[in-house]
Amino acid sequence: MPALRAFSRTFCKNQTDADDLVQETVVKALANLHHFTEGTRLKSWLFTIMRNTFCSRFRVAQREAPGASECVSGNGVTPPPQEWSVMASDMQRAVGKLPNCYRDALEYVILDGKSYEEAARHFDCAVGTIKSRINRARQHLTQEFDGRRD
Repeated sequence: MPALRAFSRTFCKNQTDADDLVQETVVKALANLHHFTEGTRLKSWLFTIMRNTFCSRFRVAQREAPGASECVSGNGVTPPPQEWSVMASDMQRAVGKLPNCYRDALEYVILDGKSYEEAARHFDCAVGTIKSRINRARQHLTQEFDGRRD
């Protein structure tokens, strides 16, 4: 058993998977004990069973990869696209309601991907002012959307 456990660790990184492989190997060996040839090395026979079991598992896993992007089973429910359209238009409307100084800072940093320092130079103000404007814009947007949920 210790040799099987050590050999299984060469196949599996996860200890639980390695233990499962050892258990499956032993079960297969006991079920096929009548195929074992007397006078040969039992350890080699068990290692061969383990290697073949791992290779079979690997082939099946490649064929039936759960969670793969092209796997049909992961697509049980597809969210309707109109929800995203409604959310986007709601967000656009909410951003439009922001005071100009908050909206401009938010768009420059968040949408355009500029740094706070670049925004401060662009708007000719301190970095702290930009951070405050963006924070206040986020607070306004949060209040706008929290009010809709109630």
